[in-house]
Amino acid sequence: MVITAVYLCIDLKSFYASVECIDRGYDPFKVNLVVADPTRGDGAITLASSPAIKSLGVKNRCRLFEIPKDIEYEIAMPRMKRYMEVSAQIYSIYLEYISPDDIHVYSVDEVFIDATPYLKMYGMKPASFARLLTGAVKRHTGICATVGIGTNMYLAKVAMDIIAKHTPSHMGYLNEEIYRRQLWHHRPMTDFWNVGHGTAARLEKFHAYDMYDVTQLKRELLFKEFGVKAEFLIDHAWGNEPCTMTDIHSYIGKNRSLSNSQILFRDYSAEEALLVLKEMSDELSLEMMENQLYAKGITLFIRYSKNKIRSDGGRKRLDHATCSRKKIRAAFEELFWEKITDRTGIRQIGISLIDLTYAPETQISFFDAADDDSREETADMSIIDIRHRFGKNSVMKAMDLCEAATGIERNMMVGGHNG
Repeated sequence: MVITAVYLCIDLKSFYASVECIDRGYDPFKVNLVVADPTRGDGAITLASSPAIKSLGVKNRCRLFEIPKDIEYEIAMPRMKRYMEVSAQIYSIYLEYISPDDIHVYSVDEVFIDATPYLKMYGMKPASFARLLTGAVKRHTGICATVGIGTNMYLAKVAMDIIAKHTPSHMGYLNEEIYRRQLWHHRPMTDFWNVGHGTAARLEKFHAYDMYDVTQLKRELLFKEFGVKAEFLIDHAWGNEPCTMTDIHSYIGKNRSLSNSQILFRDYSAEEALLVLKEMSDELSLEMMENQLYAKGITLFIRYSKNKIRSDGGRKRLDHATCSRKKIRAAFEELFWEKITDRTGIRQIGISLIDLTYAPETQISFFDAADDDSREETADMSIIDIRHRFGKNSVMKAMDLCEAATGIERNMMVGGHNG
């Protein structure tokens, strides 16, 4: 007898806004509340909206000035540490019923669960088991959840995103047959997991406007257009997903990287942006050193104001794998001046250390003293130790005190927001 796999995708409803409402003693379904930083002005983006204000047509990620003036609402300053605390509490609730081997934490407010072995253990059907878990979360935290149930992880995610969010029970179910019958002709394509606007636009070139249309395209055409991503598109168009929970937990990436990105609060000149880039480079280098890694290359992304060219960027191979903060900073500076095409109006900087390895590569040079790297590494490890004990802002550089610098402020944030 073949046992059909059952996966759950659980999303905590309006998570940030719900946490803020419950901490204030409000019912998220009755009180209008948005999570945003009002100090950033009317253009501040709302990170979350309570179900009550959503029912009035206010969407997540809108800007404060877009909320209709006739709607009364409360603004809550983002508290990322608090949201992470509640998320960890909810994860511990799941662990009372299931093994960590059967959970994949997808984000701070969303998890995948392989429910297959637990249905027989608890003598429950999938929907009943889902209610057991979400009921425990509601009872202990007050947070409501939306659940997608599917015979694979993709279908569980789609059931949650497209079906569950629009049902009174906040629950949806899909298997391959139901998926093809109900959602093959669903539009827009961007409602489906991992189909962004760019992918949808490229599919439209071939007159594919829904998942059924994708199944009618030749594999050769899709692989020519999308490369290896075509495999995912083809599988998902048919409702298939071969990846299992075991595959996720046993996966080891071939290439490792560390990344950091920040959106600037105003237009920066090239000189100001370079200052921020140096701060970001130093932070990423210290993180890499703390994890005993070495980088073989770097990437840089620069985005400009709306009225200017869209973006610049590129990548650069390093002479050898290194964790030297000074060498990595110099490489970023060189790449910055090589790729930048506009010296004003810079609004976003993104950097990455790529092709990380656990093995350094030594290279003898007449221009480097033999012990330079060793002394730098010892000094940086001391900085890491001090920051662990007394906080990131316990050790600062002179450039961190410049007007255009952002490092001190960002060190007090969690996930780019106030803690």
